[in-house]
Amino acid sequence: MSQDLHYSKLDKPRVEAAVREFLLAIGEDPDREGLQGTPDRVARACEEIFGGMQEDPGAHLRKQFHEPGNEEMVIVRDIPFSSMCEHHLLPFVGKAHVCYIPRDGHVTGLSKISRCVNGYAKRPQLQERLTAQIADAMVRELDPLGVLVVLEAEHTCMTMRGVRSAGSKTTTSAVRGCLKEIKCRHEAMQLMLGSNR
Repeated sequence: MSQDLHYSKLDKPRVEAAVREFLLAIGEDPDREGLQGTPDRVARACEEIFGGMQEDPGAHLRKQFHEPGNEEMVIVRDIPFSSMCEHHLLPFVGKAHVCYIPRDGHVTGLSKISRCVNGYAKRPQLQERLTAQIADAMVRELDPLGVLVVLEAEHTCMTMRGVRSAGSKTTTSAVRGCLKEIKCRHEAMQLMLGSNR
């Protein structure tokens, strides 16, 4: 199981002071007309960009329904997400694909899966950890027979700096329960990603 992290409350005045200091450190003048409101704007943006630090994203999955006997795959594809790489504080953006097999028909609302993905994405992240956190939340909250989470993302720390490898994507997966069986996993991957990808 992935380790969930615990965070302090966002300190907006401290973010503003840090942004002002950052602007000075790169040789800018934070008092010039175009930058005067930047520390405040960045601090307000951080409240949204890192909003997942102040919630338990798995809690969204607790809204459940019971469809007795249903143990068929449920797949939600192409859930858009954006996150912030914790190594460079640059964004990575992509899509999540989530598959689970309910245990005796215990299912959650489809939008709740998307909310879970985006809650974990709204933190300083590694794509590998993000993938595992989503899968582990599905296991913890739904107790399904199996879970498969696949994330595809473009990392700006690779595309706008360093190797500048524009268009490259990183794919990660986390597999739990019966979906670890090769035949079952292959079927889920085909349905999630399609044969033309």
